[in-house]
Amino acid sequence: MKQRFGSAFKIGFLAVYLVVMIFPLYWIVITSFKPQKDIFSFPLRYWPERFTFDNYEKIFKISKFHIYIGNSLAVAILAALVVIVIAVLSAYVLARFKFRGHGQIMLAFFATQMLPGFIALAPLYLLMSQMDLLNNRFSLVLMYTVGLIPFSTIMLRGFFQRIPSSLEEAAMIDGCSRWSALLRVIIPVMLPGIASTFIFAFVQNWNELFLAAMFIDDDKLKTLPVAMNSFILKFDVDWGSMSAGVVLSIIPTVIIFAFAQRFIVEGLTQGAEKG
Repeated sequence: MKQRFGSAFKIGFLAVYLVVMIFPLYWIVITSFKPQKDIFSFPLRYWPERFTFDNYEKIFKISKFHIYIGNSLAVAILAALVVIVIAVLSAYVLARFKFRGHGQIMLAFFATQMLPGFIALAPLYLLMSQMDLLNNRFSLVLMYTVGLIPFSTIMLRGFFQRIPSSLEEAAMIDGCSRWSALLRVIIPVMLPGIASTFIFAFVQNWNELFLAAMFIDDDKLKTLPVAMNSFILKFDVDWGSMSAGVVLSIIPTVIIFAFAQRFIVEGLTQGAEKG
């Protein structure tokens, strides 16, 4: 009896939790298909009387929404790829070698995660201005890469530590160099961890607002979060257009998660195992 009650309680709790988590997303999707006059109707309508694509048409007609999506994709993917290349190499070194300053480097990486990013906005703006990188997407790629390398390195170092060093030693005995052993033996085993880290980096870059809003003023170079912020007017919020934009902004991350979910599950499983 107690077991059944416990199981029923767990199922009920999870069901309520699921509804609470999904409802905001459901409301955004439904709002994006509502006519403007129905968005503020009272009492609230949890299912629109008439579906319309006016909000989606509007964001493409009144703004360069396709350009914003392209800018965000280019910056997020390029920065995530650079992060992966650098983080894989640095994590491998930190996992396999002991050298003077090893502990200090790890401490510095952890310390960067405890500092709020906004405290560096003013110095970074001055730096980008002096380097003549304002209104340049390369500035975002550079800043996103620098900002994500420490945490990505920490993540990948944990995966490297769970791979026996005997694998690369055996490859080196068979004639591989250390570099060749890393590329041919270790990297294939590391693919779940690399995929998980890439997705983490991509999502962080895709959603970043403050640096993009500070460094980019040219409308043709704006990223999606900055464009979404423009729907918040001085005395009003264009909820229909914003909801449509949010739905479209979710699609790339959903596609990436759909294609890489196998690697994500394997990565999380490996990360949970005790080395």
